[in-house]
Amino acid sequence: MRLIGLTGGIATGKTTVSEYLSNNYQIPIWDADIYSREAVNPGSGILENIIKRYGTNILLPEGTLNRRKLGEIVFNNQTELSWLEQQIHPYVRDRFCQNIQQFSVENTTSDHKNHNNITSPRANSQLPTAVLVVPLLFEAKMTDLVTEIWVIYASPQQQVERLIKRDQLTQKQAYSRINHQIPIQDKCQQADVILDNSSTQEALLRQIDSALLQEYFQ
Repeated sequence: MRLIGLTGGIATGKTTVSEYLSNNYQIPIWDADIYSREAVNPGSGILENIIKRYGTNILLPEGTLNRRKLGEIVFNNQTELSWLEQQIHPYVRDRFCQNIQQFSVENTTSDHKNHNNITSPRANSQLPTAVLVVPLLFEAKMTDLVTEIWVIYASPQQQVERLIKRDQLTQKQAYSRINHQIPIQDKCQQADVILDNSSTQEALLRQIDSALLQEYFQ
């Protein structure tokens, strides 16, 4: 199996890359952000723990988690951020492990399903391939779940500009979120593939096509 760990700094382009891989190569995408949201669904034990720690004011009127308010707390306090990650990361890891196990079972025979393969004639590999989109791949120590690591690069200034535009954050808030992650240069040093998303989308997509032709053996 080929399990690609797709990561990078915040607002570097992970959604763009994962959607391209899904739409153009029909590769399964497993997204840590989706599982993180599942983890705090109303009625979940994790949400109950969050309410116990911060009170019911952490909820929106309909009873769901006020993620923006929670972000204001944890991104200004490393202790609180670490506590929250200890609640959520195990759930996310379990979801990935479930997917990997099921994916392995589905592809144990030689006639595995076409939708689990790279079917494009541009690809030279018929290995069953899936992508784990994990913004905190290194921070959450999930690198053992993947067979290769792709890091998307953008400069910190580009990250700030995109965060301000995308999430309506102040410059201070944007830098705070970036600084709570491992520096992008350090992530790049541990990558099998670096996708440079500092220029055009067309240039990024060409890099994805090229990277998908490569295989990394560990």
